[in-house]
Amino acid sequence: MKHVLVTGGAGFIGSHLVERLLSDGKSVVVVDDLSTGSLENLRTVEKQPNLRVITAKISACVELPGLVAGAEAIYHLAAAVGVELVVKSPIHVIETNLHETEVLLEAAAPARVPVLMASTSEVYGKSQKAEFSEEDDLLIGPPHQSRWSYACSKLMDEFLALAFAKERALPVVIARLFNTVGPRQTGRYGMVLPRFIAAAKSGAPLKVFGDGQQSRCFCYVLDTVEALVRLQNSAAARGEVFNIGGGEEISIHELAKLVIETLGSKSSVEFVPYSQAYAPGFDDMRRRKPLVEKLARVTGFEPATSLREIIRLTAAD
Repeated sequence: MKHVLVTGGAGFIGSHLVERLLSDGKSVVVVDDLSTGSLENLRTVEKQPNLRVITAKISACVELPGLVAGAEAIYHLAAAVGVELVVKSPIHVIETNLHETEVLLEAAAPARVPVLMASTSEVYGKSQKAEFSEEDDLLIGPPHQSRWSYACSKLMDEFLALAFAKERALPVVIARLFNTVGPRQTGRYGMVLPRFIAAAKSGAPLKVFGDGQQSRCFCYVLDTVEALVRLQNSAAARGEVFNIGGGEEISIHELAKLVIETLGSKSSVEFVPYSQAYAPGFDDMRRRKPLVEKLARVTGFEPATSLREIIRLTAAD
């Protein structure tokens, strides 16, 4: 029986994807070095006979050639994530995102195993457009600001994957994820919603970075997983790039107030300058709203879980 290979399968999104694949009757092999993921995320399925977990970096996994050869599909979610990690460890971020992806694509190419690669909305960079389309030009910030090293490394992953699709006929799909949130996400690396929820539950101030007017669209993790599975299973998606994200735009200040209201918290909101939160000269995107018409057209699916419901579901974890 062939299996599905999930890199980064012990991570926040990866673990939910693994659960979904197992529930669909798939045999799943996870490769994760646990640098940002955790075996605790797989606790509910750890005893499933159709699940195997290998703790290793992709590039250090001696079984990789055999694992790829025996795979019916690959979901590549392994990556360095989180603004704090990007700012503090830019070498690690660049090396992880570029090298591990290259190793995986090289392994998948001979047998032409379908690869779905998770990318990020960060690749849109400093674009001032109200909504981001997959066909947009991209505007990346200057190299002395480490924030943009993550965007560039993931964009190079996209270029590399599409080059493998063109030159070696590797079936590739690229999914640009916009602020996926939900149960198991940690605030450890700067993720905003789990930070806010933890603070609201404890009665501590919700720390909003900058002026709080920067806006985002949040997508529930199970909606993201549904989109990933549909894209991987769609022949029409091969060789294409897709946005995956919610359509409900909200400023970070309003998000903080919504979390307080939804959870009935007595917490206050505290504004923290970017220079204090991260580093002097930190550059942020003011808006990040995806167009998801392409996803809906090809897969028939569009994320629709409301933000208030996402907050409830995440807080209940």
